[in-house]
Amino acid sequence: MTIAAWLLLTPIAGLSQAAAVRVEQNVVYGMVSGTALLMDVYRPTQSNGIGVVWISGSGWAADPDYGSRGLKEGLTAQLWAKSLAEAGFTVFCANIRATPVFRYPDPLEDVRRAIRFVRHNAAGYGIDPAHVGGLGYSSGAHLIAMAGLTVGTPVANGDPVDQESSALQALVLRATPVDLTDPKAALPGPVGALFGIAPPAANAARTSASWRTYSAASPISHASAAAPPTLLIHGDADQTVSIEQSRMLETRLLELRVPAKLLTIPGGVHNGPRFGLAENVPAPANWPDYLGEMARWFERYLHVSR
Repeated sequence: MTIAAWLLLTPIAGLSQAAAVRVEQNVVYGMVSGTALLMDVYRPTQSNGIGVVWISGSGWAADPDYGSRGLKEGLTAQLWAKSLAEAGFTVFCANIRATPVFRYPDPLEDVRRAIRFVRHNAAGYGIDPAHVGGLGYSSGAHLIAMAGLTVGTPVANGDPVDQESSALQALVLRATPVDLTDPKAALPGPVGALFGIAPPAANAARTSASWRTYSAASPISHASAAAPPTLLIHGDADQTVSIEQSRMLETRLLELRVPAKLLTIPGGVHNGPRFGLAENVPAPANWPDYLGEMARWFERYLHVSR
């Protein structure tokens, strides 16, 4: 079911031999109280058979005014999704419920619904339903990580989409908060609005309601040997979400013998499609090829034999 428009996007400047990307806008992947949940689908000219669900960052918030731009339409979403689509991936950028109107776990359930929708409709998109990746930025990375590290229970409502698995087989997480009990994980205002309860104090007892709430919603609490291979990307000058958050998850996953890697962006900050770098400014020589590394990670762990 779609209320869709097709766009033809030009290649991203600076990428060699980049192909044009088609974008199917406003695909309805679910309904909540009669309101549509929408995603944009970035479709490559030549598909490699791999699908990736992408959730943008927003501090778990969205402008509640009528006609406001959706999370899926941000510049970071467009740049990163286009980059993957130009490499052959089919990318599904989803809007999700957000504060101040909604609270956790509503946005997580929307992420799971998006994954199930993609898996249920995999044949129509020419992708392998057994190998679906998750990509997220900041608060979106937190939600993608939670979806990838926990098992969502199928909803007993008769909807065939909701009977699908919400599992992800590989993750790429940019600037993700992984331990919400840590003050360096996220700004207290946005995360407090997400749960409707203030973050736990540094000396809060682990039996307190706030600590238990924040811990249960922390990806680090759910890391296990069954976790999907995870690439973490983080600027070391990030003042919003400390890079120590990504280091923490990398360390834990490696202890569990899960493939994990942290890609550090020297001097990179939290905001912006290019870690604070202006659109036409060349990347510093010491910066890794983070878009290429992302594509190679998904290709390595989601490769579809043909």
